Amino acid sequence: MAAPVRCLRSVLSHCNRNLKKQTRFSCPSSSCTYRSCNFVRFYAAPATSSKASKKEKENEQSKSKLITKEELEEKRKDTSRPKPYGLTAWKPTDDVYVACYYPKPLLGVETAIDMLKTFQKLDFTYEKQPVYAELKLDMKLEKKKKVDPFVGYLKYPYPFSTEANKVLVFTENPGDAQIARDNGAAFVGGSEFVQQILDDEIQADFYIATPEIVPKLTPLKNKLRKKFPKSKRGSVGRDIPKMLQLFKTGHEYLVEKECLVQTKIATLDMPREHIAANLDAVIKDICTYRPLSYGPFVERVILTSATSEALFIRFQQFLPQETEESASKTSD
Repeated sequence: MAAPVRCLRSVLSHCNRNLKKQTRFSCPSSSCTYRSCNFVRFYAAPATSSKASKKEKENEQSKSKLITKEELEEKRKDTSRPKPYGLTAWKPTDDVYVACYYPKPLLGVETAIDMLKTFQKLDFTYEKQPVYAELKLDMKLEKKKKVDPFVGYLKYPYPFSTEANKVLVFTENPGDAQIARDNGAAFVGGSEFVQQILDDEIQADFYIATPEIVPKLTPLKNKLRKKFPKSKRGSVGRDIPKMLQLFKTGHEYLVEKECLVQTKIATLDMPREHIAANLDAVIKDICTYRPLSYGPFVERVILTSATSEALFIRFQQFLPQETEESASKTSD
């Protein structure tokens, strides 16, 4: 009987070993360890939970609800609402309030200037601090075209700068050179100034030229950039005395961030009427860069001084009006 029992035990042990190899299972009590052969396992894609899908839908909905600043301004212009979009009320009911919860009040130009002068007295700041104007422009034209950012030059009716600008005149005509010297040009010369300007040996506030010498000034385009003489900016022409008169006492402004003009218009010690006249001159000069048939070019005007808060003003009185002759020209 012993022999058959031993044979049965050996058969059962072999069967147990084969089963362990197939199921890749090792028994801790066994003396030997069994390693399975290399195999490839295919994992199933994990099922997405309902919570994750809900969060994704909520994020998509929140993104769709976001609006731009332009859309926000248009919604807040709707005066038929009981209160402005996203704000507490149209006007505060108390003297002390949080300004960000109410729309900015639109002030008259004279009232805003008087407030700036009052701020200066209450804060004991410098009397002759500069007054700045920020103008937001509507650069749209027909279809998808826009007005290109430009640089403008303006002679204020009431100038506030005490020092005259240094103007360099490019010309090779001896007669024009003498006229430029007689009218107060800081530098007068021809193409010999090109290398000196590149080496920073000569520097000026403005550069004007006669038409004949402009092709010889091409190496200065990258150096001077927006100050390079161009006929569109009024810095190329034959009337040298007129150009010198403009650029010696003129003021430069430019379009930044595609639609903003931030420029100095006066000093705070000037009379209120002079500050308003300079603001009027800036607005009318800027409006010349887009046809009046497209509507108002200026959308918003803010007045501020070096140490005061920004004041939104009503500027429609300064906008130029389209005449019948200009309307007929644009239609033609």
